Amino acid sequence: MSTPHERPARFEIGVVGAGRVGAVLGAALERAGHRVTGVSAVSEASLSRAADLLPGAPVKPVPDVIAGAHLVILAVPDDTLSGLVSGLHRAGVFTPGQIVMHTSGAHGISVFEAAADSNIIPLAIHPAMAFTGTAMDVERLADCCFAVTTMDLARPLGEALVIEMGGDPVWVPESQRLAYHAALTHAADHLVTLVAQSMQLLGEAGIEDPARVLEPLLSASLANALQLGDAALGGPVSRGDAETVAEHVELLGSEAPDIRATYLAMARATAQRAVLSGRLSAAAAEPVLEALADDS
Repeated sequence: MSTPHERPARFEIGVVGAGRVGAVLGAALERAGHRVTGVSAVSEASLSRAADLLPGAPVKPVPDVIAGAHLVILAVPDDTLSGLVSGLHRAGVFTPGQIVMHTSGAHGISVFEAAADSNIIPLAIHPAMAFTGTAMDVERLADCCFAVTTMDLARPLGEALVIEMGGDPVWVPESQRLAYHAALTHAADHLVTLVAQSMQLLGEAGIEDPARVLEPLLSASLANALQLGDAALGGPVSRGDAETVAEHVELLGSEAPDIRATYLAMARATAQRAVLSGRLSAAAAEPVLEALADDS
């Protein structure tokens, strides 16, 4: 049985941006039998990443990466994507029929409007995963959902590319792309902030290994939340223990004012969801919300 490298490559791929995402997706597509013919990298970190994950791909200037590629991956920050597309179009880099895919979660294919008359095939494919930029990520794509947004005719192509990378394609309409990305940002990035703040508090309380204390609790809480939603709510807010909540707020005000603001915001949201889901009565919520009033 032949390996992917022994089979003829189906797409020649240019990767613009050897960041954590671009290099990993390029490696995943190479493993599926495609060939990365060029990659752009500037920083020491991106050059090292390209060497590790795409060892056979030469580092080239962006126009040379794109020239001749069947599939172009634009793996650049959200706020620079539109300007990059416009600039490449003005430079006449794109060719008709070329598949141009970006990896931004916040954008759909409307970001390609500036290049509409280039007759490219636009794809917006975003992996819902936290990347390390190492070979480990290529394996983790097997458990990853990818948001796919494109023209109806190109939908099978976008979904096939995701499946080849080992992922699970999830269709996201153009009009809902920003809502999709806001949901993921709220879940993943803010979870990191919450966990880091909790570890900080435990460390200041003299706990030698805060991560060891939190891991079983957080793992169970996450599993329960994914399975049960609001029914997984527990703790003093959803129980209506206003006195305990007030003591938390007082402690944080003196010991960790920065964390106090996060606690207040999340506890108010928790109280509201507990009421709406029927886990906390409006009467029981009133003293809790009073304790959470930001009178500072």
